[in-house]
Amino acid sequence: MSEPRNELQLLREWDADTPPLTDPARARALFRLHQAMLTPTTLAPATVRRRPVLRMAVAGVAAAAITTTVLVANESSPRTEPVSAATVLHGAAAEERRLERPIAPRDDQFIYTKEIVEETPARGGRTRTYVDESWNSVDGSKKSYVSELGRKQWVPVFAPGQGTWPPTKWTELEQLPTDPRKLVITLRDMGGKPDYSKPMRAADWPMTQVFVSGLLRAPVLPKGLRAAAYEALATVPGIKVLPHQKDADGRVGVGIQYVGPAGTPWGKGGPVLVFDPKTYRYLGMHDRRTAGGTTYEQWTYIAASAVVDRVMQRP
Repeated sequence: MSEPRNELQLLREWDADTPPLTDPARARALFRLHQAMLTPTTLAPATVRRRPVLRMAVAGVAAAAITTTVLVANESSPRTEPVSAATVLHGAAAEERRLERPIAPRDDQFIYTKEIVEETPARGGRTRTYVDESWNSVDGSKKSYVSELGRKQWVPVFAPGQGTWPPTKWTELEQLPTDPRKLVITLRDMGGKPDYSKPMRAADWPMTQVFVSGLLRAPVLPKGLRAAAYEALATVPGIKVLPHQKDADGRVGVGIQYVGPAGTPWGKGGPVLVFDPKTYRYLGMHDRRTAGGTTYEQWTYIAASAVVDRVMQRP
């Protein structure tokens, strides 16, 4: 395996006309850039491995109790109701607990996901639809097969001591706490022993929300973890509630977007997560990406996910 390239070079290549960067590479590049803004000290290389995994939001959402007015449709006529980011995310957590069906995959199995991605050039043009199917090894001990925007590739097994953050190995996911406060601190501390006595600082939140939202992009999680992640987002400052947001199926919902401090990579906001305005069930994500000088509006949602015994097996 070749030596990792400079993370700022990876960030510059993010908008190039090349296959999308892996999520750990994006997270490391953004982390190092953000830290460079805070201190002139050179950081030691991160220990997570660059490895294609199931697609996760890189600059995801965060939440605080900021109220806006969102259009909510009823059977007779539209009406407006005040709603906060905290209300949406706690509602999403409650809906997740109601619908959750716990699973316990074996280490030798795979997590299958089918993701639908629609892209339209921001200045107008033909819409393209991608159906990305991926099979990720549960414990990283087998080759995975992943697809992103139609680009398919085999992923090598984890080497000793290598992994991703947030973790993708099921045994590591099971070790994450389902207490929202502890989950935030555990993700902040990036795999080290969590220091629950150390309060969150303003400088901790931008990357922490990246890790929490990245965790939420996993299609299958241990019991209680997704609900805890929604509630963890409700503690993160920097949220914007957006009305009249649509998912890839054209359904109108409530959007939640993280907006970071000015001058950071998140200063203009990250992807928008779209939730059903009545049940607060997660519907999908609206984002933008740039490649080859063209900016695309992008809508994604998970159409199916399951645990299977082998690559290319579908539920």
